[in-house]
Amino acid sequence: MRNTVISVENLVKKFGSFTANDNLSFEVYEGEIFGFLGANGAGKTTAIRILSGLSAPTSGKVTVAGFDAGKQAELIKRNIGYMCQKFSLYEDLTVKENITLYGGIYGLSRSLIVSRIGVLLDRLRFRAFENRLISDLPLGLRQKLAFSVALLHEPKIVFLDEPTGGVDPITRRQFWEMIYETAAMGITIFVTTHYMDEAEYCDRISIMSEGKIVALDTPDNLKKKYNAETVEDVFIKIARP
Repeated sequence: MRNTVISVENLVKKFGSFTANDNLSFEVYEGEIFGFLGANGAGKTTAIRILSGLSAPTSGKVTVAGFDAGKQAELIKRNIGYMCQKFSLYEDLTVKENITLYGGIYGLSRSLIVSRIGVLLDRLRFRAFENRLISDLPLGLRQKLAFSVALLHEPKIVFLDEPTGGVDPITRRQFWEMIYETAAMGITIFVTTHYMDEAEYCDRISIMSEGKIVALDTPDNLKKKYNAETVEDVFIKIARP
């Protein structure tokens, strides 16, 4: 049995009289690729903010990497990586400057940062780009770099919030190969995506609707349960009746 790295019990998040997360309960395991799906406004972003230590739950028990989201948010931040489509890297800094900056934010020593810069640049074959501004790089290369930077401090969990939005299909596939390699190292991948074909690549997926988790299982099991050919068909039946 794999270790549990995220545990959510009866999570409720309210904003005034509005309930964004309504009694969520689920677990995510070490080395798992866990898909978090839902239409806009379903409550995904609110839940991810709580799991990543950026917001506190109204009630319920949430532990991430062994730390309490309500009381140990700073410790959670140090033990996770985070990447989103809209903001990850500073466009007015070079590749090398971004890696150095994030290494410092993650609390790595100067010597360790220098060492990991070399490893990262070689692994991505980015040596030719190390002094290029992020703004000069194609979106696909930026996303690959952003994912690698999120792993710089060797976190237990990486949150990917719509990481492949706007990139071409070939780059998306290459990005998912990086995800597979990372999960094989025992790092948990928690990913949101609007691409339903990507949900098929996950070990398990949850589907949110109106603040609740309305389905949670492997893609194959959900397709069987809902007599559907694809995860997209499942999603339409559940989240858009």
